[in-house]
Amino acid sequence: MNLPSGQTILSGIQPSGVLHLGNYLGAIKQWVALQDNNTAYYCIVDEHAITVPYDKEKLPEYILDTAATYLAAGLDPTKSTVFVQSHVPAHTELAWLLGTLTPLGELKRMTQFKEKENKQQAESNLGLFAYPVLQAADILLYQADLVPVGEDQTQHIELTRDIAKRFNNKFGESFTIPKAYLPEGTSRIMSLSDPTAKMSKSDLDKSYIALTDEPDAIRQKIKSAVTETEPVISFTKSGPAVQNLLQIYEAFSQLSRPAIEEKLSTGGHQKLKESLADIIIEHLQPLQEKYADLRSDETALKKVLAAGAAKANEVASKTLHLVKEKMGLA
Repeated sequence: MNLPSGQTILSGIQPSGVLHLGNYLGAIKQWVALQDNNTAYYCIVDEHAITVPYDKEKLPEYILDTAATYLAAGLDPTKSTVFVQSHVPAHTELAWLLGTLTPLGELKRMTQFKEKENKQQAESNLGLFAYPVLQAADILLYQADLVPVGEDQTQHIELTRDIAKRFNNKFGESFTIPKAYLPEGTSRIMSLSDPTAKMSKSDLDKSYIALTDEPDAIRQKIKSAVTETEPVISFTKSGPAVQNLLQIYEAFSQLSRPAIEEKLSTGGHQKLKESLADIIIEHLQPLQEKYADLRSDETALKKVLAAGAAKANEVASKTLHLVKEKMGLA
């Protein structure tokens, strides 16, 4: 896969609990690959996490869990700026300014808002509705060229592009127009229980593989994963459930699809599941060991996040100052 270089990259994950295989394969694994030849900003988006009901006692722990996972997976603070969103005040200030230029109709069309509103009903709030504007601020503050996202986030990137273009047209060139960057093959890992739904930690425990799951738990979850009736092991001829398992296997094995199909052609679903569990466990073991070591030293973790916030603040403040000047506020 040809990776971009010389670009500014921005992405982030909510600290809403343990991270799972979908987060790793769909996001963090690509972030690690992108950090070498680009200017990379990877944040922990805690201000997004509070748009839905959350536990204020657990949130600080989740933030450190997420930071430790980032580093254990291979993000290097000497190559990437790793920080917590709320530690950079410019995010919320720019979101307010951009909100004055964002039509309500555009926000009402956002698919994720509709889905979450349907789930939350009476608990739906302004923050959830305005979530995409804050996400636009996250991206535009760092003049990001590329935003690694899953397929479900492309609508948000399009809105960000529209907001940036609208601002530039009205006040003069201020923002880089970002593009979504969808990693090949693993941009959308699906639930083990429902191959039509994205893998999510808000779903049943057996539906996702947490990055901290013990080997026995991983084997049991893979064993209970849904599959189609026909024991066909193919990236094109199998149903979506088996294709999802094959996609996960492909991401870890680095083998070609024909090689995977040949290797797993006999033995049916049982061999597929056993082989998949083995390769996940083997791959996650060093990550889990490093995570445990990092998570045991909260002082060191907080030091990394503070250094990242200082670097992020320096860049974000310059963009915010420019925006305020253009809008007649500075």
